[in-house]
This record gives sequence, structure tokens and C-alpha cells, in this order.
Amino acid sequence: MAESGSLPTGFGELEVLAVGTVLLVEALTGLCLNSLTILSFCKMPELRTPTHLLVLSLALADSGISLNALVAATASLRRSWPYGSDGCQAHGFQGFVTALASICSTAAVAWGRYHHYCMRSQLAWNTAISLVIFVWLSSAFWAALPLLGWGRYDYEPLGTCCTLDYSQGDRNFISFLFTMALFNFFLPLFITVISYQLMEQKLRKTGHLQVNTTLPARTLLFGWGPYALLYLSATIVDVSSISPKLQMVPALIAKTVPTINAINYALGSEMVHKGIWQCLSPQRSEQDRAR
Repeated sequence: MAESGSLPTGFGELEVLAVGTVLLVEALTGLCLNSLTILSFCKMPELRTPTHLLVLSLALADSGISLNALVAATASLRRSWPYGSDGCQAHGFQGFVTALASICSTAAVAWGRYHHYCMRSQLAWNTAISLVIFVWLSSAFWAALPLLGWGRYDYEPLGTCCTLDYSQGDRNFISFLFTMALFNFFLPLFITVISYQLMEQKLRKTGHLQVNTTLPARTLLFGWGPYALLYLSATIVDVSSISPKLQMVPALIAKTVPTINAINYALGSEMVHKGIWQCLSPQRSEQDRAR
């Protein structure tokens, strides 16, 4: 952890400022876009459907990631972690919960869209609610394990944010990493890819392909893949041989996921886009209802 007034090892003044600034921009952008998405669900009754509930779960998870980035940004800009060891554990847990929920919610949305477009039947409320509950309980379960001793949370190289500790590379970390990655990265990625591939195969024949079938999987792979690669590297080589600056790159990439998801699922949907417009133009929405 960087002490107040001192620079973290391996970072210069401008580099610490740059990381803090990038995190701040990512946090504010993700928070604004996902908050508008959440508000649009509250604003438009048409969006209160089981399928859109899965998108709402994703927006809530991404808002949590952005809040986590905002805490890291403020700590980075002041060049120290002000919340102590307990605060680090809480920060790591909150970030891990929302990251896993975001990944799994993406897979849930993919399956929900496949069910809607290919099976031509409305997703039941009970199914959608059960999926959302499962996603969040499962994410909380996996995120709690490091607090109980399987894996652990610690400071990232900058010393101003906390994540799963990969510096040891011991048997405890390796067993947790591979088990967690199987159920919370590779399985959701597989579900997402297969769901959209089947959807594309069926809907291209009819010419009614209305959703982006490649961006969600690419977002998962390129948004969270660098973290997976870093963690995998920690099981093979001594991470101290990896530059601290390079170790911070996966964190900065992952914090762009909330913005990309908001653009894809919210701004890319005409109905959600209409709800966002109503949130930004309340007077106009009142006039539309009066008409």
C-alpha cells in the first residue's frame, strides 16, 4: 500500500495521476450511463418485462463496478488508500461481487434473448427472477470465499485499490482461481457464445436479426480476459517479474466494461433509448402522456 505523500513502487507522479484520471473517467461514464438505464426501467412500464429484468440486473452490477472504480480513482488521485485493511477487504469483496454478477448477468441476458427470439415464447417472471437471484447469490458466495480463507484480497500494485491477491501464486490461490474461473468466466462465456450463435443462425434465415450477436462475447473476452491472463500467469511465473504498470492494465480495461455494456444493451435498444430520453426530458414525457 502506498503511504500518504509517497509514490507507489514502480510508478511516477504523472503515471499515478494518469491512472487516477482514467479510473475517474471510466467510473463517472459507467455510472451515468447505467444510472440512466436503471431510471429508464423505472420510467417506462413497457420495460418491466422478464427479459428486461435481466438487463436491469446487468446495469445494477455494472453500476457497482463503476462505484468500485470511483473509490479506486479517489484513492489514486490522493496517492494513498485511506480506508485501512478492513476497507481493502470490503473494497475487494464489493468489486468481486459486482464483477462476477456482471459476467453472469451477461450470460443470463444472452440465454434470455435466445429464449425470446428463437423459442418464440415470453420468458416467465418466475424464471427471470430465479435467474437474477441465482446470479447474485452465486456471485456473493464466490466473493465471500477469499474472506473465509480460500483465496484472499489485497492491494493492487498501485496500492490504492484492492482485488483478488495473485502475488503468492501458491496452492491456495491456484485451486481457488481455476475453480472460480471455470464457473464464473469460462461457463458464462460459453453460454453467451453459444446462445448468440444459435440466435444468429436462426434469425439470419428470416432476416430479422435485431441484436448485436458478437459484441457481448467480445466484451467478456477482451474486458475480463486480461485479468484471467494475469491470474493464469501468476500460477506459472513470479509476478514480481511483471512490471507493476503492466499489472494495472487489466484493471483499467475491465473498468470499461460497464460503459460498453450500457452502450450495447441500453443505447442500442430503441425502447430503452426512449426511456432514457424521457428521463432526460421529463416535461416532454408528461406532454406525451397527456396526449
